[in-house]
Formats: sequence, C-alpha cells, structure tokens
Amino acid sequence: MDKAALRQQVLDRLAEDLLQAEQAVRTAHEAATHEENIAENKYDTLGLEAAYLATGQARRAEAIRQAIAHWRQFRPSPYDASKGIQLGALVCLVDANHKQQHLFLGPDGGSMTLVSGAQLVQVISCEAPLGKAMLGKCEGDEVSIQALPIRQQFEVLRVH
Repeated sequence: MDKAALRQQVLDRLAEDLLQAEQAVRTAHEAATHEENIAENKYDTLGLEAAYLATGQARRAEAIRQAIAHWRQFRPSPYDASKGIQLGALVCLVDANHKQQHLFLGPDGGSMTLVSGAQLVQVISCEAPLGKAMLGKCEGDEVSIQALPIRQQFEVLRVH
C-alpha cells in the first residue's frame, strides 16, 4: 500500500468535508440573519438557534482546516523496527477470530476509512485509544485496549 496515496485520499476527503462545512456555515448564517427569523417574543428562538448552529459549523470548518494543515505537513516515513510503530505506520492487526484490519496511523482529523486496491484502511490518530496502544509495538507484539465492558486484544501482523 502506498502511504503517499493514502495521505492524498485523506486530504481529498478533508477538502470535501470542508466544502460541506462551509456551505453549512453559510446556510445557518443566512437562517440566523433572515428577516423572517427575527424574534417576535421571548419564546421565538429560531434565529438564536440558527446562530448557535452557525457558530458550531464555523468551529467544525476551522477544525477541518487545521486537520488539512497537519496532513499537508505530514510525511509518513518508512517503518523502523528499532522504534516500533510510530506516526505514519501502516499496520495490519489480527484479532482472536483471525479477522484482519489495516490501520494508517496519522495526525489528527483522520478517523475515516480509505480504499487501497482491494483493502479497506482505517485512518486513526495517535490520540485514539488504539493508536496510543500501538505506539512502540513491533510485528508479533500484542495490543490491547479496554472498550467497556470488554477488553479487545490484537496481534500486530505486519507494519510498513
């Protein structure tokens, strides 16, 4: 799997998300400032609710902009077995039922599923519980996370 191609897919998806978020900001702002939504009494809160929504959408758009900036600066490096799994690693985990999952450890704002050939690749950050648990691990190591009420365990099958 090509890490640069996966990185580009993330950037493309984030760009799409940003366009949608910016459109949502515009729509909510228009609703908040539209003359029909001017409060006529203290119980008429449609304009106020639209203003809150516009603020939330603007924050979301800014978070996406920051994620895009982090992903643009991000250059995944080759796997170094002496350091174990680090940011930029492409990891294949297997669970007790022999189900494999492919993970791409990236900067924040990922959390999406990509396609590489016939493989699905889940993008996670180092801040995610599974991302934190994988840091420093090597092929053959066990990774476990507590996802209440159960403990999930995986084996690191491959790292690139």
